[in-house]
Order: sequence, then C-alpha cells, then structure tokens
Amino acid sequence: MSPRDGGAGLMDPVRIAVMGLASIARRRLLPAMAACPDVEIVAVASRDADRAREAARAYGCRAVHGYDGLLDRADVEAVYVPLPSSLHARWTEAALRAGKHVLVEKPLADDAGRAAALLASARSAGLVLRENVMFVHHGQHAAVRGLVEDGAIGQLRSFQAVFTIPPLPDDDIRYDPDLGGGALADVGVYPVRAAQHFLGPDLAVRGAVLTAGPGRRVETSGAALLTADGGVTAQLSFGMEHAYRSAYELCGSEGRIRIDRAFTPPADHEPVVRLTRASGTERIRLPAEDQVASAVAAFAAAVRAGAPADDAPLWQARLLDGIRRRAAEEDTDRAESASRSVR
Repeated sequence: MSPRDGGAGLMDPVRIAVMGLASIARRRLLPAMAACPDVEIVAVASRDADRAREAARAYGCRAVHGYDGLLDRADVEAVYVPLPSSLHARWTEAALRAGKHVLVEKPLADDAGRAAALLASARSAGLVLRENVMFVHHGQHAAVRGLVEDGAIGQLRSFQAVFTIPPLPDDDIRYDPDLGGGALADVGVYPVRAAQHFLGPDLAVRGAVLTAGPGRRVETSGAALLTADGGVTAQLSFGMEHAYRSAYELCGSEGRIRIDRAFTPPADHEPVVRLTRASGTERIRLPAEDQVASAVAAFAAAVRAGAPADDAPLWQARLLDGIRRRAAEEDTDRAESASRSVR
C-alpha cells in the first residue's frame, strides 16, 4: 500500500512541532511548513512564553512554554529542532525517547560518537532522523552529478568548494563556544557535505587549519584538504569574516563544472551550470527551485514511508572530527617549531 493511497491515515499530513524560535525557524522553515500540504504545524515551543504565543497565533497552532511540554503532546508526531548547536544532540535524544521523528538543524551532534548513537536509537525505535542540510535537495546538484557521471568532464580529478559569509553582530551565538559556535560547524558544514555528496563517504582528512579572528573565542575561518579513493582531492574553505562566497567546482581530465550560489540560493534564483571544455564554456540554465520547501517535503515523505535513518550526518561528523584533530595537530607542530627556533 503506497503512502498516498488512503490506507491507515497515511494521506494525513505529518503533525510537526517546532522546538525553539531561532531565526532560521522563523524566516525559513515555519513558512515552508505552513505552505507544505504534507505537513501540519501543531505547536511551537519557546522558553519565552510571549514569543511562543505570537508564533502560534501566526500559524494557527498551540503555544507551549518550554520544550519538555512539547514532547509530552500526543498530537505531535515529529519535532523540528533549530536550537543552538550545543543543544541539538540533547533534544534530539529526548525527542526520540518520546517517540517523535526528528528534523534537526546541522550539525546533529558535536562528535561522531554521539551522532552514531542517535542514529542507532532512531533505527531501533523505527523513527526518522534527518539533519536539515537543505542544499542537497536542490535539483542543480543532481544535474551536476549527472554531467559528471555521463563523462562531460572526463575522469574526475579534484573538487573545490567555498562558503564564506560577512562578519556577524558581536552578540551572535555563533561566536559563543558554549553554544557550539564556530565557523566549522556553522558554515564549514556546507563544503564538507558537498564533498561527501560528490565524492562519497570514504574521505580522509589530509590537512586542516582553523583560525580565530582577533578577540574571538571560536574559529572564524578554516580550510581543509581531503582525499577520496582513487586519489581525487577536495580543497575546502569556509569562514564568517569574509565577503560572501558560495560555490564549488569539479575539475576533470577533459573539463570542469562550476556552480555559484551553490548552498543558499533564493527560491527564485535560476541556477547556471558552467561547463568548460576545450571547445569553450557552455552555460546550462536550470529552473528556479525552493530548496527549503523541498527539504520539508522530503522529511514528510521519509516519515510517511518509514525511511531508515540516513548515515550522511555520521559521515559528516567523522569529517568534522577529523578536521578538528588535524587542525589541532598543525597548531601543535607550529608551536613546537616556534619554540625550537627561539632556543
């Protein structure tokens, strides 16, 4: 029986609650959920009761003061968790224990061991657990992958990706280490996940640098060198003290493919795939897509299909752990070298 044939209530929208009213929830996910026929917003929760009531009025749902009360509700099937990074794993675990499906903002957890445990818990309970990395749901990346698989640039040799954003207000939580701040977890995730998307899960970290800007307690920029089976390299850069850049390029033995506005394109943006070969550059225009709406619809479809937990968050967490370790090793090597030079 298919998920939309009317059996056992499977045509009903997924009843979802939003745990916290972070900016991304208010600006992007709540409007997308309200517009999605496969989702019904049943409740919003906040530690600020007034904010919860205001959002609830806007979306015609229940207001809940605090997060525990949200998980006690029998009418909630699934929970969206847009809390600060340091709280993702804690509240994802609580939601799974309460029998709720979970859509959580990236990263799922602050280390690979915790990510693996959460994914295992979801599988054992028969619950859907998805990390909200939205760009992978945009059709431009499938188009690029199709070109590569069809041999448009010959044998793939290297991948480069960059995601950088301008400085944030000084009080932004992404500068707070206690809340899981830092460029790697916030913006570095995008080029890392893009490398996974095109090169597969078996990537090794060969080099990494993480740098904290003046007066900052978290890294505000970084870079990493990865390698895949067969010797394909991935050069990644990211930061939050830069001019805005959001792009990747795949280079092969016979050409290259480039995408700009790769990770956070507006819903009305019409992507252009630049395919460059010896004969010149071809610009392949693609239709505009709303990747936020696609991500919400994909989560709802996974819940209704009973899809197993996706291992992509675990592969990503392992790479983030590896980048942190390698960057720390580089820092130690530089400090030891500097110490020897002054003796």
